[in-house]
Amino acid sequence: MDFRVDMFVRQRWTESRLDMPDDIFEDGDDYVTLPPEFFDNLWQPDPYILNSKVSEIAVLTHKFSSVTLYRNKTVRYAARMHAILACQMEFQLYPMDIQSCPMFIESFSYNNQKLRLRWAEDGVKLNPELKLLQYNVGQPLELMETTGYMVEREANFSRLVMYFRFERQIGHHLIQTFAPSILVVMLSWFSFWIGLDAIPGRVTLLVTSMLTLVTMFTGLKSDIPPVAYVKALDLWMAGCMVFVFAALGEFAVVKVLDVRYQLQKNARVASVPRILPTVNTV
Repeated sequence: MDFRVDMFVRQRWTESRLDMPDDIFEDGDDYVTLPPEFFDNLWQPDPYILNSKVSEIAVLTHKFSSVTLYRNKTVRYAARMHAILACQMEFQLYPMDIQSCPMFIESFSYNNQKLRLRWAEDGVKLNPELKLLQYNVGQPLELMETTGYMVEREANFSRLVMYFRFERQIGHHLIQTFAPSILVVMLSWFSFWIGLDAIPGRVTLLVTSMLTLVTMFTGLKSDIPPVAYVKALDLWMAGCMVFVFAALGEFAVVKVLDVRYQLQKNARVASVPRILPTVNTV
């Protein structure tokens, strides 16, 4: 599974080798903003998103990026990026699942002896107006600074980790799945108040309830993630079907017992000798 992230990325580092003339700064300003092309003339850290499938800088008429130089030789590079990140999601608790998806940022060329990546003091800020169709994004985001060993490069690399917490919105499933299935099961229980002689009515009610659940479950498959293991929703629907089937089985058992009881009752009545009254005539 994957998800898309639109983000503003800001990198800041100090480049002591810069030789900057003072006339590039306007009076009273401690920084100057340069065109993005100037970035190619600087030494650059090379962080990349380790678990991204696609990542690129946003472009309209030009790349959305900027370079800022400060008097103390600090360089700040900012860019707007799009990235599609891979995430190992687990759906055993669907639709009450909570997904924790990481984003790993790591240097490609410089090991942790040459380059250390650190989060800024303000870390990551999430857009407060962000709304997703099926999930709520948990806040605050979990940030970590670790070191990862890369086998193919035989070295440890500084790594930044950010975890996105996606909590599925369950309101839709309450209205579309849980409430209707509960009502269907309760409807099947009305058969307990129907007389044993009303066989067509009882069977029709129970079979219709079972077919309704099967049709409902079939329609839900389009919304269920295509995974091979059993999910919580599967167990819920299976449990509802078991309740309806148990009601149908209860009717069959009670009907058989009633037939046997009637046969035994008729047999006892037939075995009782009939005593004819005698009439004395004078």
